[in-house]
Amino acid sequence: MPVYTVHAPSPAGADLRATDRFVFVRDGFHFWAMIFGPFWLLWNRLWLALIGYLIFVAAFNAGLSSLGVGRSSIFFADLIVAVLMGFEASSLRRWTLSRGKWRQLDIVVGDDGDTAERRFFERWSEKNGIAGDQWTIDRGGPPPTRNVPGQPFSNPPPIPAGGIIGLFPEPGGSR
Repeated sequence: MPVYTVHAPSPAGADLRATDRFVFVRDGFHFWAMIFGPFWLLWNRLWLALIGYLIFVAAFNAGLSSLGVGRSSIFFADLIVAVLMGFEASSLRRWTLSRGKWRQLDIVVGDDGDTAERRFFERWSEKNGIAGDQWTIDRGGPPPTRNVPGQPFSNPPPIPAGGIIGLFPEPGGSR
């Protein structure tokens, strides 16, 4: 089942009045981005990604030509670049949204975009109620760290009672 990330513009926040601006980005392979890479980037308004893609492909082809690589090998190398474009298209779109100060609200699983959108808004309305105007994800506290009092990993792990650690009979002992 496809996975979608939900993004909202930061200045407007994630309120009920800005739900028409929410963007659902499907994770996975994008066939049309592989076939029509530059046109797909233009269609999705990924300007910096388009410029980077064109510069990379031109430099890559010029480099292969200067090395004396044959045309068929360059074609297959370009085909590999196109496949990579298909795999990374959604990451480029998320990167562009994050550069534009959008924030990721949630991750939703659905058969298609409409199902994912319906599931997201059902969860959102349950969490906030009908009159809720803000929605944030509770990601918990920071991960446990060493040398911080009160954290689970602040003390070193205890040595086993038998004194055997791994292949050595005692810590610091001879083999």
